[in-house]
Amino acid sequence: MSTHTVSPHWDIFCAVVDNYGDIGVTWRLARQLAKEYQLDIRLWVDDLHSFAHILPQLNPALTEQCFSGVTILPWREPLPQAWQPGAVLIEAFACELPNSVKHTLQQRKQQNGALPCWLNLEYLCAETWVDGCHGLPSMQASGIDKYFFFPGFTPKTGGLICEKNLFAERDRWQADISNRRALFQQLGLTGIADDDRVISVFSYETPALPALCQQWQQTDRPVHVLLPKGRSLNSLTDWLPCPPETVKPGQTFTQGNVSLHILPMTDQEGYDRLLWSCDMNIVRGEDSFLRAQWAAKPFIWHIYPQDEDYHLIKLQAFMALYCHNLAPEIGRYWQALNMAFNQGHPVEVALNWQQLEKTTTALQQHAKQWPIDAINPADLASRLVQFVRK
Repeated sequence: MSTHTVSPHWDIFCAVVDNYGDIGVTWRLARQLAKEYQLDIRLWVDDLHSFAHILPQLNPALTEQCFSGVTILPWREPLPQAWQPGAVLIEAFACELPNSVKHTLQQRKQQNGALPCWLNLEYLCAETWVDGCHGLPSMQASGIDKYFFFPGFTPKTGGLICEKNLFAERDRWQADISNRRALFQQLGLTGIADDDRVISVFSYETPALPALCQQWQQTDRPVHVLLPKGRSLNSLTDWLPCPPETVKPGQTFTQGNVSLHILPMTDQEGYDRLLWSCDMNIVRGEDSFLRAQWAAKPFIWHIYPQDEDYHLIKLQAFMALYCHNLAPEIGRYWQALNMAFNQGHPVEVALNWQQLEKTTTALQQHAKQWPIDAINPADLASRLVQFVRK
């Protein structure tokens, strides 16, 4: 592996596929590498408008800008500035690098020049085959090796994105109820008492959502559902007095004991605090999925749908790990709830929710312990730096 390069900087290329998932992961990683390892990071993104939703200070019209120590560049053809190889080149989630970048790499190879460590950062996966594939090289047509870097849950994988001080910050936040009150006030959420149940929803369309709202109506305790404008609302048209596309942040729609609150967009730190402040989180994609785990609260994962339902295999692989140290009966209901939610089976969703209601304390205790076990023993950024240094 070549480690002698002219410039020490790292390049990360990201193509936005699922709005906030891909860019969410790469942005967190870029910031952590810059902050905790003082690395010169250049993040190339093909959709700065989507990026701006989670980084409101970003100006999509600029050809170069810097936030949190990371240089952000628009990825378009041709690139707005000539690409210069650095120490590391990361293509996030198998995105196809620009031809000009590949051509430059080939030229360097032919001239026996220094080459970056070329990595393909894959999607997070809990399947067992990842252990054997993480870190393997793949010879490209240029004659240069590209290495597969798989985030995962075992010591043989690339680990999980987690900032070093995240758990301490979360614990401090959750220890003081005034933090939750202040956050809800900041978001324009009203009418939420301290002992009301609060559930965040960031999902794709599914008939499971109205089934859960129906279920929550039957409880004695008020339930507040916090959700942004977007795909979740498309499943709740019967609960809204107007078309989903016309609702506005700050609006609340109440039926019986259930209130739907429309959230404003927030940055990643704000979303973390929202997850920390809810009793239950329903999340989608990869970035939100992991942050829900780090929130130490029970959650449902609405995984990105794939052809031939392969996403359900990924879901089952994760659930097997998550439930390893969970009481079998609780684990069975939690897995059944997640499967039913992802398959859009409203009756099964309601039935398994009812069963889990009887185990709230045990499920909460497990959610608190899981992040400590899952980080085992180092985070993704640490393992990435170690891999490059070898």
